[in-house]
Amino acid sequence: MADTCSQMLLGSGLTVLSHPLMYIKVLVQVGHEPLPPSLGRNLFGRQVYQLPGFFAYAKHIVKIDGKAGLFKGLAPRLCAGTIGTLVHSKVLQNYQKADKTEEPGNSQKEDLSSLQQVVKETAREMVARSCAAVVTHPFHVITLRCMVQFIGRETKYSGVFDSVVTIYREEGILGFFAGLIPRLLGDVISLWLCNMLAHLINTYALDNSMSHVGEIKNCSQTATGFFASMLTYPFLLVSNLMAVNNCGLAGGLPPNAPAYPSWVDCWRTLSREGNMSRGNSLFFRKMPAGKMYAVDQKRFF
Repeated sequence: MADTCSQMLLGSGLTVLSHPLMYIKVLVQVGHEPLPPSLGRNLFGRQVYQLPGFFAYAKHIVKIDGKAGLFKGLAPRLCAGTIGTLVHSKVLQNYQKADKTEEPGNSQKEDLSSLQQVVKETAREMVARSCAAVVTHPFHVITLRCMVQFIGRETKYSGVFDSVVTIYREEGILGFFAGLIPRLLGDVISLWLCNMLAHLINTYALDNSMSHVGEIKNCSQTATGFFASMLTYPFLLVSNLMAVNNCGLAGGLPPNAPAYPSWVDCWRTLSREGNMSRGNSLFFRKMPAGKMYAVDQKRFF
């Protein structure tokens, strides 16, 4: 219980600190570009037109809504993080209790190969993460819609309880789970890809006799996690877009955004337009090739 409480406190602190970053990322993901590009240089020193980065975007938000404006949607996000940590911890604890209730002479963990053990632990982690994602997704949807209100200056989603009532009245139960499928797919694929790659590297590329092998294995786990998150980023993008799609906010309606019939249609549209990585980076944002920026309309075409 103490470990769970410490995880919740640490998670809440990191959530507060990282919230402005997520807020700006979400606005970029939905295609909101309120500032014109500027002429800058890339990593190789070549002049290119760049879109505003995190700091320029944050300065624009502060100019309109003040510093507090950078924390729109924080309350439901904190709720999601706290509840998600509790659910995740509870599911894993149930697995641990099930292991303890097995026969005392059963040394199943020792009999399993390293690969079988990784598969077993990954499957349990997948169930725990999936349960947490399903339970907290309504708060995730509210968070995203609170953020996207910045585009149309709406106040439709002003609090957690009022937002719950609004979504239920307008969209029913399914409205709380908009974008859930691509989110679950992305989480599951990323988890398995990360753990399997890390296992292959630690088993076949590293020698246990090496010095500092523990630190190297931790680094490989971090590196494979970053690689897996990069590959599965389109699922996160599609999930966030579907959560605000056609919800009555300007940021999720034409002309700011197409009305997607399904998440598969959203995926195909983004892929066709070459926007599968939109919002993946908030620094050194190169202007999309072949698109013209209209300063007066503040959009890309």
